[in-house]
Amino acid sequence: MLLSSVLQDLSYHLMQGDPNAEVSAVAFDSREVVSGAIFVAISGFTVDGHQFISTAISLGASVIVVEKDIETPDLPVTVIRVEDTRDALARISSNFYGRPTEHLNMVGITGTNGKTSITYFIKSILDHAGKSAGIIGTIGTLIGGELRKNKNTTPEALYLQQIFAEMVEKNVETCVMEVSSHALSLKRVGYSRFHTGIFTNLTPDHLELHGSMEEYFEAKSQLFQLTSHYNIINADDPYGARLLDQVQSLTAKAVSYGMEQTADVYAADIRYRIDSTRFTAHTPAGSVELEVRLPGDIYVLNSLAALAWAYCSGIPLETAKEGIQAVEGIKGRMEVVYRDEHNTVIVDFAHTEDSLEKVLHTLRPYTKGRIILVFGVYAAPGELGLDKRRSMGQVAARHADLSVITSDNPKDQDPDAIISDIAASMKEHNGAFKTIVDRKEAIEYALTAAQKDDIVLITGKGHETTQIIGNTEIPFHEGEIVRNFKKRQLLNHGK
Repeated sequence: MLLSSVLQDLSYHLMQGDPNAEVSAVAFDSREVVSGAIFVAISGFTVDGHQFISTAISLGASVIVVEKDIETPDLPVTVIRVEDTRDALARISSNFYGRPTEHLNMVGITGTNGKTSITYFIKSILDHAGKSAGIIGTIGTLIGGELRKNKNTTPEALYLQQIFAEMVEKNVETCVMEVSSHALSLKRVGYSRFHTGIFTNLTPDHLELHGSMEEYFEAKSQLFQLTSHYNIINADDPYGARLLDQVQSLTAKAVSYGMEQTADVYAADIRYRIDSTRFTAHTPAGSVELEVRLPGDIYVLNSLAALAWAYCSGIPLETAKEGIQAVEGIKGRMEVVYRDEHNTVIVDFAHTEDSLEKVLHTLRPYTKGRIILVFGVYAAPGELGLDKRRSMGQVAARHADLSVITSDNPKDQDPDAIISDIAASMKEHNGAFKTIVDRKEAIEYALTAAQKDDIVLITGKGHETTQIIGNTEIPFHEGEIVRNFKKRQLLNHGK
């Protein structure tokens, strides 16, 4: 491919070399450079790609894209200078792979909580409508029934465009993807064309990157500048209501959903059960009786978002109903990993104070005994991280009967210090708790402590099957830990 084609619509300065040179690949990680590749030097949080330019050249890079001053006279390559290499990577990647989002029906979902379940509701609706769909999100990338793990909820721009191109090649019609605030701030979805954007809610999270809720909101709202047809927004959420006002002047039509009659798509006559919720969904195209096989208001809202999308897409209500009701569970989302006549054990991804409170609130009416909560917090060091740990501790103290505070993914932080901050908050709010640093031991303690009619709720990791301690990622499957422990417990009782 000609370099000039890859640089189409990119503002740049040619520092040296041939703009019509042939290029074979794109890379931003020097370890992935091949002969004839473009190497885009990204200034990261911990690593600066400009420091690896010589390595990239030694591996065969023929074009270097930079945003900083570098010495060029002795470099046997074409050098391109841009204002922002992250932005350039998004444009270059899109061009290199043939601008694939122009050939896909792109649905982007953003917000703090609820993104994953909405993607699966929409995917199921499309399945029942006889249309092909792919997913990109927290649980992974799904193309043609094959699920692959993603390093990030929304992959880096280069990998994202590769995935889009593969979807086009495999005749996928619709791409339903979770769009994280990181992806929007770091321009991973730059130059991607979205047909529809969906906003779920906004509660404190990722403030180590954004610094404040205002910056977090501004990051999320960027998605709705990239849409062409519809912006579907949760009117019940205060930030959603604000966003609805902001998008009125845009080309894309604003459609609201919620649990109040003021929304375009709303729920009425809601009947709750421990494993499902039934309600009447009202849309501009008519009303339909729905059963969502996941409990609580959060899944009512998430199914309404999917129903609003179906309405905007011209999919019949009955087809949308069939699709939503076919979703019997989502890995790591209120997932019952063990149940017998005495106890129920649930794993959930809840990792913010708002999502944790919603899960505990959902379970409380159906709990005859106690709710025993196992949780930890991964948050940035400093005051922002401390605020999150205190808030999580407060929620646990108020809504759980017994909490086992443990590690989540401590990474390079001191797990004892994190647990100590949470414990101090729980003590301040008169919560009953025990601290166990080792997460496996914490889970097994909770299972041992459970009495008849107790529910054990394990939160924070959900679908994840590894734990990151320091720089090491170890296998860690909570469902298997629970089932293996219960099996040993039954064997011991039988002796």
